[in-house]
Amino acid sequence: MTKIAIPHWQGRVSPVFDVAGRVALAEFVSGGVLRHGDLLLGSEDPQARSVVLASTGVKVLICGAISCCYELALTAAGIEVISQICGETDRVLHAYAEGRLSYYRMPGCRGCHGRSGH
Repeated sequence: MTKIAIPHWQGRVSPVFDVAGRVALAEFVSGGVLRHGDLLLGSEDPQARSVVLASTGVKVLICGAISCCYELALTAAGIEVISQICGETDRVLHAYAEGRLSYYRMPGCRGCHGRSGH
């Protein structure tokens, strides 16, 4: 099982992780996605956010834009960051489960950032 976090606002992936207030939590379980609700992030400190996410067992963060300091803190905490993603949160989760996350890349992004092949 892989626990996934997606920062969101009004049902869509938040455009910038750095200022997002909450993440949707879900698990990737045998080809499907099980949604677990939301987690409030609280602090805007990169280290504090990475500790909170890692302590809940998050292994993958799917997000829109993210600054280097946040991405470095998350990867240092063992969390894979897949960035430059946009769209409705539930559709993005299902696309991740089906291995077709590239369909949700931000416009103008040709494989930049987001190193996962999903």
